[in-house]
Amino acid sequence: MNALPAGLSPFATDMWRLLKPFAGVAAVATLIGSVGGLATAALLEQINSALHGSAAISVSAIAGLAVLAVFAVGGHTVAGVLNSVTGQRVVAALRKDVSLRIMGAPIAAVERMKSHRLQAILNEDIDTISDFTSEFAGHASAFAVTAGCAIYLFKLSPVLFLVSALALVVGIWINFAAARAWSRNFEKARTGEDELQKHYRSVVEGAKELRLNRMRRAQVHGVRLSGAADLIARLKARALGLFWAAEGTNSAIFFLVVVWILAARPSLGIDAQVVSGFIIVLLFVKGPIEELAALLPFLSQAQVAFRRIARLSAEFRKEPHAVDSAQPAFLASHIELQQARYRFEARQEGAKPFEVGPIDLRLRRGETLFIVGGNGSGKTTLVKLLLGLYQPSEGQLLLDAAPVNDRSREAYRGLFSAIFSDYHLFDELVAQDAEHIRAAGELMRRLGVADKVQLVDGMFSTTDVSTGQRKRLALVHAWLEDRPVVMFDEWAADQDPEFRSVFYRELLPELKREGKTLIVVSHDDRYFDVADRVIRMSAGRVVEEFVPPGKPKSSRAFMADVR
Repeated sequence: MNALPAGLSPFATDMWRLLKPFAGVAAVATLIGSVGGLATAALLEQINSALHGSAAISVSAIAGLAVLAVFAVGGHTVAGVLNSVTGQRVVAALRKDVSLRIMGAPIAAVERMKSHRLQAILNEDIDTISDFTSEFAGHASAFAVTAGCAIYLFKLSPVLFLVSALALVVGIWINFAAARAWSRNFEKARTGEDELQKHYRSVVEGAKELRLNRMRRAQVHGVRLSGAADLIARLKARALGLFWAAEGTNSAIFFLVVVWILAARPSLGIDAQVVSGFIIVLLFVKGPIEELAALLPFLSQAQVAFRRIARLSAEFRKEPHAVDSAQPAFLASHIELQQARYRFEARQEGAKPFEVGPIDLRLRRGETLFIVGGNGSGKTTLVKLLLGLYQPSEGQLLLDAAPVNDRSREAYRGLFSAIFSDYHLFDELVAQDAEHIRAAGELMRRLGVADKVQLVDGMFSTTDVSTGQRKRLALVHAWLEDRPVVMFDEWAADQDPEFRSVFYRELLPELKREGKTLIVVSHDDRYFDVADRVIRMSAGRVVEEFVPPGKPKSSRAFMADVR
């Protein structure tokens, strides 16, 4: 890989990495657009000369005009196509990169970011950048036209050019002064869009509850969602109003310059033909200048979007040395937490952060461990520590007495299949060979979902089934992964009594007979006898551990593994 430019910030480095594969095409497109713009300026010069010439236009002059027209139109078109294609490829690369960064980031960072903020970045911010890149194509050509016309205007009359240039500088200053103000409004509007995404989620995910509660419906839509939408509209309208005010002021300055040229021509002693040509070109170049000015709001919004993606990139730095292709580790003997603690950030200033630990826990190969406790007792946090999803704030995680570190963490996670209480159900099987398809179909029949869901090209025909049935489909995924350790977080909570019994009395014992190590978060005390060991949590600590009655004495060896 070639060295990156020195002095770049981490995000600038990331952007350079994304843009670098397209830099050559973008440079060629910009060059072609510039040639087209200069050809347009030259075409104007030839037309102006022909209009004020005394002799009839020659065939060679007509041919020259035709060649310039081909370069002008062709250059603009080719540059537009190339820049548009390149821009969309950059956006596609950005979408893939942000998604990959989310998948590679520490789980704690993803959880802190909140899903509605991530959705807004993936949709709003990247779409804003997409709009900017699609508009950029024409602006390279507009800049070239402006530059070419400026050269021609200087040739016509240096005096008139300097006056026009001074007016242009004043207009640019007005635009940039307004841009600072409208950028602040765009930034506030973008923050409001995060809030709007959250209310959109409430409308979609809370559809049933909203239909049952008119007051809640009025609050969510009439106050929260409408308030956020109106605030965004006001801020963007204010920003665009500033833009159009600046645009109008610039137009007024532009026409004042034209009036001044006409009024001052006699005293300046400038030939009428020169003034006529100057004003014609000046009026023509007003269009490209306005096109360049119109880029500023897109640029401001794109800057806001880039800054938000930069903050996400800074927080979502990929875990060191995590190798996506790492092979799953092998569990020879045990998994162990030694004096492990995990601290959450305080949600309010001055509040005491919640902490899990210190915990000493050893999970032996082939053991069935039940973790019980009230809501908020730390069960899920303990599970995430065991699965390597959280890194201990203190203490360490070991596999067969070897510390799990940055290099081994990805492979270590390959030990586990898991169904969390807030699981996501994927509709496609990872392995789609005939053996896995057959095994999946058999398991679906066994779990009582084959009559509602079929496998079509390795995908579930639907996931729009009951909560309990969705969990059974999630179990199909976990079972087929065939990992050494399987974790169930309240899997049976949404099952009817029949399938709850099937889970505890048939599925868990079968997985155990296959040599699986099982971690089961549960409240079903009537099935504790399935476990080799039960630990109870409260306020982030293990407060009790026992071997269920009726277990053989050999199971009591596990009693020494929790402190």
